[in-house]
Amino acid sequence: MTSRLERLIDQGVGRVPADIVLKGGSFFDLVTGEIVRSDIAIGADRIVGTSGLYKGETEIDISGRTVVPGFIDTHLHIESSLVTPHEFDRCVLPYGVTTAICDPHEIANVLGAAGIEFFLESALETIMDIRVQLSSCVPATHLETAGADLPIERLLPFRHHPKVIGLAEFMNFPGVIHKDPVCMAKLDAFQGGHIDGHAPLLSGNDLNGYLAAGIGTEHECTTATEALEKIRKGVHILVREGSVSKDLAALIPIITERLSPYLALCTDDRNPLDIAEQGHLDHMIRTAIANGVEPLAIYRAASISAARAFGLRDRGLVAPGWRADLVVLDSLEGCRAEMVFSAGRRVTDALFSTRKPIAPIGLDSVKARPVNAAHFGVPAREGETSVIGVMPGKIITEHRRYRLPVKGNETAVDLANDIIKVAVIERHGKNGNHANGFVQGFGLKKGAIASTVGHDSHNICVVGVDEDDMARAANRLGEIQGGFVVVEDGKVTGEIALPIAGLMSLEPYETVRDTLHHLRKAAFALGATLEEPFLQLAFLPLPVIPHLKISDRGMVDVDKFALIG
Repeated sequence: MTSRLERLIDQGVGRVPADIVLKGGSFFDLVTGEIVRSDIAIGADRIVGTSGLYKGETEIDISGRTVVPGFIDTHLHIESSLVTPHEFDRCVLPYGVTTAICDPHEIANVLGAAGIEFFLESALETIMDIRVQLSSCVPATHLETAGADLPIERLLPFRHHPKVIGLAEFMNFPGVIHKDPVCMAKLDAFQGGHIDGHAPLLSGNDLNGYLAAGIGTEHECTTATEALEKIRKGVHILVREGSVSKDLAALIPIITERLSPYLALCTDDRNPLDIAEQGHLDHMIRTAIANGVEPLAIYRAASISAARAFGLRDRGLVAPGWRADLVVLDSLEGCRAEMVFSAGRRVTDALFSTRKPIAPIGLDSVKARPVNAAHFGVPAREGETSVIGVMPGKIITEHRRYRLPVKGNETAVDLANDIIKVAVIERHGKNGNHANGFVQGFGLKKGAIASTVGHDSHNICVVGVDEDDMARAANRLGEIQGGFVVVEDGKVTGEIALPIAGLMSLEPYETVRDTLHHLRKAAFALGATLEEPFLQLAFLPLPVIPHLKISDRGMVDVDKFALIG
């Protein structure tokens, strides 16, 4: 009997027909930069032949089309797509993303090791190759209340799982620089393996010390200058373009043929509505080329360079022996997937139906105490008040200071300067913390919006003009076990339930997409001016991103890594 390996060799030589042959088209050679007219022969899960003519058991005419390797999203949190891994698979794979490297630290911060197990079980079933980085910062910092704690002892049992790559983004960069014992234990355990970075604006000797810990990638660069310093110091830069964090335009100058071996692409956080309206990594590729980037540079970053950065040595080229993750495009410039192959399988609805479902978990994770309008009062104070300054398209915020109006004995909102209230409410049932502050940049003129998606500890975060509406929105989140809520004049005008850990929907991605469209309209009716107000809201409690944030413990000066008294 002929072995599988022998059959693959025979198919490559042409002694026997290949399983599938793509005929009449061309492929983009990411080594030479040439467009090569050729058949592409597939046997089982790999490419067995190129640069020649082949016969196949199944032959598919792709005349006039160009084939590229499947795209690799090198850093994302599937939870932030608001759907389960199975629905993310079904949503994104048709856009040509055949590999996704995820960090499940959103669900891990709520449910701990059980959240990681849920993702690993799901990754064994998805058609897309989902790889998992083990969440390094649960909780992310000592400045907030998370739902779980994952010391190194809880991570090590997962280390050799076939879907695990390494240690996920190490956000606590002050902890690395100052040799915090908990940080050191995790870093020491993963020496010699892959460790993802997360060090926004870090430079000079502090950056050197951070990288000396064995950290090799970075997705938080927001300027070309920052990215170039990190590339020069051996860092592989993951260019990010998500629903909130949009760094592609600023990093266009570094996406060159010379630097492309040291670049990859990622979305970090992208929701189904943006995917439907714009696309996924294909959107990044189209945008880059339209802005003058050479196709060779951006397609390398999307595949072979990404694969090499994460040790995935079997994918990233259209060449014999390589994994048959392939995207059939209308053109390199258009980058619209007309056909996708994942491990040699043509992606169809029927293929998705072969997956075993994974039971949802964390359906009772929102345990916040009920609140009323009085909980949102901010005592009057002398002098200026710290205000979080939102920067559209960035998760970096500014530390602004204003003299705010006073009503009675309380500090009030200042709508003339677009300054409204923000609050974070502990929702894991641990201590009932509640912190209030002010934020500028949402555009709200009335009402409130609230969310249980609040990176990284995922407490309830509310912004609003009216305290009664803020209370109504926060309490509604408890009733639906998490999600997003919009309230105007005491009425819920928009909501989406995310009952899986308060992060993900039980519904198909199409339902989530359509609900998000209505939710945006409800937020815009309050005056919201941000393109993505809900995900922008979700980053206000993230105290590892400069400069001013808020957690359930209070306002956080991220530069000093301390609470503001």
